[in-house]
Amino acid sequence: MRILLVEDEVKTLQSLCQGLEEQQWTVDVASDGWSARRLASEREYDVIASDVILPGINGLELCQSLRASGITTPILMFSALGDTEDKVTGLDAGADDYLGKPFDFREFVARIKALARRPGPALPAALVLQYADLEINLDAKTVHRGGQPIHLTPRELALLEYFMRHPGKVLSKTEIAGKVWDVDFDTGTNVIEVYVNYLRNKVDKGFDRKLIHTIFGQGYVLRS
Repeated sequence: MRILLVEDEVKTLQSLCQGLEEQQWTVDVASDGWSARRLASEREYDVIASDVILPGINGLELCQSLRASGITTPILMFSALGDTEDKVTGLDAGADDYLGKPFDFREFVARIKALARRPGPALPAALVLQYADLEINLDAKTVHRGGQPIHLTPRELALLEYFMRHPGKVLSKTEIAGKVWDVDFDTGTNVIEVYVNYLRNKVDKGFDRKLIHTIFGQGYVLRS
């Protein structure tokens, strides 16, 4: 585990650094807010542990700056300013935990371990769906098959996206109508068949391997 330790008091810095290294952790140190911000921007850390009172920019400003730049590394803030109001201020600045001085080193280590175990921020939903040689970029609203661009209408794109999110599953007309059109399926209309044919003509036409198949009496399926 790699820790960034930020503390301007030399004896405290040396003591904490030695104790953390005895945990078999890699420790980088900074004695001011500017150096800490530079290190945190250049390297990846499992946890950042920072005092509040620092030269340059203080721990609160450091935390706010890191969060504003998109750095989500867990931050443990510690300080002699240990009143409830100080803790709230630290947490509001973007810290994940706040420890008042003086503290027991074992608690300091336990807090760091707890932060390191926290799951990271959830990743955004995939913007690209791929099946066989077919690919949709949901952000750019583009479709390619075998590297060739395929131009779809918004409704065709929504239909293809639904197929690609459920590869190998037989999709009934009722399900497609409800999920893609958001309406109850009218058995007296052939709108689903029409759009599936539109899509098939664009996605499969000219390719030896067909991807969109009709399962008679059941619906349609995307499979290679």
